[in-house]
Amino acid sequence: MLLTSSRPLSAVYDLAMLDLDGVVYIGAAAVPGAAGHIADVRTAGMRVAFITNNASRPPAAVAEHLTELGVPASTRDVVTSAQATARLLAERFGVGASIVCLGGAGLRAALEEAGMVPVGVDDDARAVASGYGPELRWREIMRAAVRIREGVPWVASNTDTTIPTSFGVAPGHGVLVEMLERFTGVSPVVAGKPERPLLDETVRRVGGDRPLMVGDRLDTDIEGAHNAGVDSLLVLTGVTGLEDLVAAPPALRPSYIAPDLGGLGTAHRVPERSGDAWVLGGWRGQVRAGRLELEQLAADAASADWWRVAAGSAWNHLDATGTVVDLTAARVPGEAGAAR
Repeated sequence: MLLTSSRPLSAVYDLAMLDLDGVVYIGAAAVPGAAGHIADVRTAGMRVAFITNNASRPPAAVAEHLTELGVPASTRDVVTSAQATARLLAERFGVGASIVCLGGAGLRAALEEAGMVPVGVDDDARAVASGYGPELRWREIMRAAVRIREGVPWVASNTDTTIPTSFGVAPGHGVLVEMLERFTGVSPVVAGKPERPLLDETVRRVGGDRPLMVGDRLDTDIEGAHNAGVDSLLVLTGVTGLEDLVAAPPALRPSYIAPDLGGLGTAHRVPERSGDAWVLGGWRGQVRAGRLELEQLAADAASADWWRVAAGSAWNHLDATGTVVDLTAARVPGEAGAAR
């Protein structure tokens, strides 16, 4: 179930590890209010790191984009799956090892930063590193696939199957990983979320004794927090909607839920059991005949409490019965239609 905090999360945790797309920005635009919320928690003394599974861009390019959006960031504030990939390779093969770079500029820069020597697909190498690279040629992919099948070790930056682009949601690096796995019969070591190396690398680089993972995706951000043994905050500015949340098994459930990054600066209460229902603030939730029903008890009931009541009621039902609640009677506050 959800955790409770009588103090703002920015006072309980000393490092916020922020996913980017869907949390800080959506495409080329900042999430409304994100810049102000980040500035507030920094003022409160919380470290902020920006972490991404996208291995194609170097940290400097990410920091520049964030700064343009009104979120001041330096290269030191950004940690990528490419850097986590390079760390894994350096620990296994040592500084100076030659590594096939099957990816973009961000992966090459990370390998060089770690003291590795990025080489082409036909060169002698100790391992293959792969990451999202929109300029990759089919010949390079084929040659790397053969080498992996022949036994060359392989580390993949991430397994995200989609990536947002200016022309819509497109195939991500995970699609390439799946293809290579099918051809080679080999599964790579994965550096990015939901695996823990990226989160470990973030703490190592940015510091912090009490890190909090903040994301919008259950299957990367929140699962990654579970795998790394850290608490998490789910924000509802990205891809996760009510249908995803109520169906989440324990490994995909966040520690906290908030509509946006403003949740870092607030206390978090949890629903309390009242007979067969769950109550928090101005909301009451109950599952009857498998249907999730939520009742507003006060005119000023907070939307954040609605989400917490919905999650608590639905998860209790899921754990007790093994079935996901019916959402036809549940309506998200502020939306005209049924649950999204």
